[in-house]
This record gives sequence, structure tokens and C-alpha cells, in this order.
Amino acid sequence: MTFIFLGLLIFCAHLFNAWFSRRRIPDVLLLMLIGILVGPVAGWIAPDDLSEIGPVLSSLTLLFILFDSGIDLRIDMIRRYWTGMVQVTFLSFVVSMTTVALIAYFLVNLEFQASLMLGGMVAGTAAAIVIPLVRQMRVSDRTRVTLTLESALSGVLCIVISLAFTEGYKLGDVNIGSTLGRVFASVLMALIIGVVGGIIWSSFLDRVRKLQNSMFLTPAFVFVIYGVAELLGYSGAIATLSFGLVLGNPDYFEMSFLKKLRLNDMTRLEENEKSFFKEFVFILKTYFFVYIGICIPFNNTLALAYGLVIAAALFVVRFALIAIVGRKNTQEDRLTVSMMIPKGLVSAVLASMPEQVNIAAGYTIIPAADTMKYITYSVIFCSIIICSFLVLLTSKRLVKASDEVTNIVQDDQETLDDNTLQQI
Repeated sequence: MTFIFLGLLIFCAHLFNAWFSRRRIPDVLLLMLIGILVGPVAGWIAPDDLSEIGPVLSSLTLLFILFDSGIDLRIDMIRRYWTGMVQVTFLSFVVSMTTVALIAYFLVNLEFQASLMLGGMVAGTAAAIVIPLVRQMRVSDRTRVTLTLESALSGVLCIVISLAFTEGYKLGDVNIGSTLGRVFASVLMALIIGVVGGIIWSSFLDRVRKLQNSMFLTPAFVFVIYGVAELLGYSGAIATLSFGLVLGNPDYFEMSFLKKLRLNDMTRLEENEKSFFKEFVFILKTYFFVYIGICIPFNNTLALAYGLVIAAALFVVRFALIAIVGRKNTQEDRLTVSMMIPKGLVSAVLASMPEQVNIAAGYTIIPAADTMKYITYSVIFCSIIICSFLVLLTSKRLVKASDEVTNIVQDDQETLDDNTLQQI
């Protein structure tokens, strides 16, 4: 029965993907509803049944989505939109964290430090949700690059700040300078690990392809890059993203000193390799969102209510922020960036961290650990629901706007061609 269910999920995922293209119904929402149906509603699968496989599935999904996104990113676009991306990422994170902390402090009655910690857990965006949704929508290169890099960088900020508050509880104080230093070190060192790994692998890729069944060797090296970064205490997510970026843009990393190391003969990934990775990501994404639906805490109505309030507030402040900092962008770009703030894997992992700290210590170090965990799960669920419905409501408008821009460009091109012919 289990294998039948797993097989049917893949068929359903392809069907939902087709529905998104035709009906603009987000497949993320439909997959989560399947998880809710087989989990909280029917009770066939409980979150405890997936306690061992769940974290592994979540990490694999994030790992390969970021790697695949890095392959598709172009460095020239990153250089062009870097300033706007950094502005959106850091301003949005600070505003979101502050909003959640105020609600948690005044409404939920958490301690001030616990409120800030909760804000740090849910202030980022989920790469495993944002990137697949953006790929299914007609968005500009600026929007795609901004949202992809924001989801990766904000995840790092969530992890580092949450860990800083955890250490602060243990030591009795949170050091702001140390926290900022950790953020910078985590991003910089992870970038170095990913870039160096990408240069090495791209240089040996032609020789690797001569081996039998070599298609799986690149994913295996992705595991190595992610594991090395995490083992050294840096961001595996950023390392994986930068590794994929090198494989997608090898021309930018061909430097003269690499000739001495015999690493100058860098090779791009072939189209069949990219297709294989995308299909693998599609399968992982399918099971991941069903898993999220299974883990929603419907038995805690108060936490769900708090989660709904926090999620709604986050969308409101996000729309206000993008309206201010994104005035130079088109209305369609502002709308897309504003609604792409669902929470996911990183928040779910961080949610259980305070409880694990208390269990390891044998006494309560971090107060209200259960409350923070259930509220975080609720924020994840409500933010995905709100984001999915916003995509559903606005996708037709975005498609219409995109078609209008395409028609204008085509008309201008035809006019230009006519004028050229007349001159000839």
C-alpha cells in the first residue's frame, strides 16, 4: 500500500503541475492538502512515524533545489541586480523579525528575548517553496534572481541569529558583534567552499563522464560540498548554491593561475544532466510538501490562531516595504516579490531547536520552547496557504501583463523591421 501511495503521488504531482499551467492553482497547495488528508484528517500517517525520514527528506529537498537554482542563475544578472537584492533581503528580514517579536511579546506574552528568537526563526523565506513557484510563473529576470538569492541568504540569517539567541540563553547574554561576525563568516566561507568545489569538479567533469553510470557522481559531490560546509560550521545552503553557480557559469571562473594547477579546462553541464537534476528535484519537492502537510499541528488551535495572525502581519509589512523600496520596479515585479515570503524547511528545523536544548540540558534553559515550536509550524502552514492563494489570485493578472509586454516588444520589432526595409 505504501508503494502504491508513493507512486500515485508522482502522478498527482505531474497532474497538479499541469493544472497550475492551465488553471493557475499552485501545486504546492494541492500537495500540502494531500498531506493534511492522510495525516491530521485521516490519521493514516502521524508526524512521529516520519521522525527519522522527515529531516533527511527536508535536507535533500533544500540541497538539490538550491543546487539546481545555482545552475540556472547567470552571474551577469546577479551583478546587475545585486544592490536591489541585498536591500530587499536585509530590510525585509529586519522588518519581519521586528514584527514577529512585537506580536509574540504583546500578544503571546513571550519573554522579550524569546520573542526576538521566534522572529529570527520565521523572518526568512523558504527556498524549497519560493524557487519552484517562481519557476512556474512568468516573472522577469530581476525578480527571479532577487527571490532566489533572498531565499538562500535569509535562511543563513535565520540560522545564525537563532543560534546566537540560543547561545545567549546558555551564557545569559547575546553579543550583537559576534552575531554579525558569524553571519559574515558563514556566508563568506560557504561561498569559498562552493566556488572552490565547483572549479575542481567542473575541471574534472569531462573525465568523470567517461566513467560508467557517471550521472549520479555530480549529485554525490553536491553531498560532499554540503557536508563539508556544515561540518565546518558554515552554511551548507550557500555552499551548494555557489557550487551550482560555478557549474552553470564556468567561463567566469577560468583564471590564469588555474593553469598551473591544471584546473583551467572547465566544462559546462550538459542538457541531459540538467534535465536529470530537475526531475530529481521535482520528485523530492513532491514528497516534501506532502510531509509538511502531515506535520501541521491541527490539535493546537491557539497556536494556529497565533500563526495566522503572525503570517498575515508578515505579508502586510512585506507589501508595505516593497511598495517603498521597489518604486522603480514594475507593478507586476513588486506584486510578485511582495507575496513570495512563505516559510519552510529552515524555520521547521529551527523550531525544534529550543526543545532539544532543554532536553539535552535536563532542565529549562529556553522558556516556552513548545509554544515557539507550535507557533512556528503554524506560521509555516498559514504563510504557505496565504502565498498559494495570492499566487492563484494574481497569476492571471501577471500572465496578462507579461503577454502585453511581449506584444509591445513584438510590435516594436515589426515596426523596426518595416523601417529598415524602407531604408533599404
